[in-house]
Amino acid sequence: MSLLEVINLMVFYENAVAINNVNLSCGKGLITGVFGANSAGKTTLMFTVSGMILDTARKEKMRGGIRITVMGDILFEGRSIMDVEPSRRAHLGIVLCPERRRIFKESTVIENLKIGGIIATKAQARTTLEYVFRIFPALVKLRKREAGFLSGGEQQMLAIGRALMAQPKFLLLDEPLLGLSPVMEEILINAISDVRRAIGLTTMISEQYARPVFPIIDYGYVLENGGVVVEGPAHDLMENPDVKSAYFGLQEE
Repeated sequence: MSLLEVINLMVFYENAVAINNVNLSCGKGLITGVFGANSAGKTTLMFTVSGMILDTARKEKMRGGIRITVMGDILFEGRSIMDVEPSRRAHLGIVLCPERRRIFKESTVIENLKIGGIIATKAQARTTLEYVFRIFPALVKLRKREAGFLSGGEQQMLAIGRALMAQPKFLLLDEPLLGLSPVMEEILINAISDVRRAIGLTTMISEQYARPVFPIIDYGYVLENGGVVVEGPAHDLMENPDVKSAYFGLQEE
């Protein structure tokens, strides 16, 4: 059963195609991977599913910038959300953890987490905060530190924790491993896997380099020039020689 479906999605920046007739589905309780090089369309896809593209299009129109056009449909729990504002999508349970984290750098760790939990009940916020500190124990000692003074890996843990505080049904992780060390990559991958096991959270994760992510995904899509060029279960993608070469750095013998 799919929690979210993207149907014939097209996104244009003026006359340039950013997303080209994309169809994909995210099964309930599963982790879906979206892979591609820079400018393949991953972030635009994440922004469109989360609704942030609507805000971007509005701001561009107000300042006389580029015209953004979105076509197709997105279904969440069987209902179209194409015209639903991003704040409303967050209340429905669609939560984006954006690329490059975008935390509130002048606020403390605990303040960032509480901001993330603003739409949660007190009981939900308390329980989720305990869970975030369990999967990211490094944040416990840092709870009173301003987020801007955290390392890149610590900021990414905070960004994911803040997203979890919003009580997502569908979590979008846009390049969460960008610029991180292999050790930090492993910590984050283990945490994402734990979230799926512990609470059955449906997740879409985008990455340029697939190797660290593939062990935890159930199904994956590869984007090139805004369109899906390969898709399939993780095992099938891993056996595809083109995927292995482009996204794993592995060559056939």
